[in-house]
Amino acid sequence: MKLQQGQLWKKDDDYLRIIHWERLAIEYKLMHGSPDRKGSMHRVSKKEFCRLLKGAELVPNVKEAEDEPLVEEA
Repeated sequence: MKLQQGQLWKKDDDYLRIIHWERLAIEYKLMHGSPDRKGSMHRVSKKEFCRLLKGAELVPNVKEAEDEPLVEEA
């Protein structure tokens, strides 16, 4: 899985959204309880961020899911 700007990750009751992606650092927003709530901004190395994501799941982007064509199986 590649990290990309704008991704939303859910870990337990917290949500992490990648705000700014750089080669060696990640700036993310940490929100408690709901991805729509206000949160705190953090800047960590990619290595630290990947450790934070251990056990987390990627929340699918609603817009991307709508853009994908439906495939019917025969």
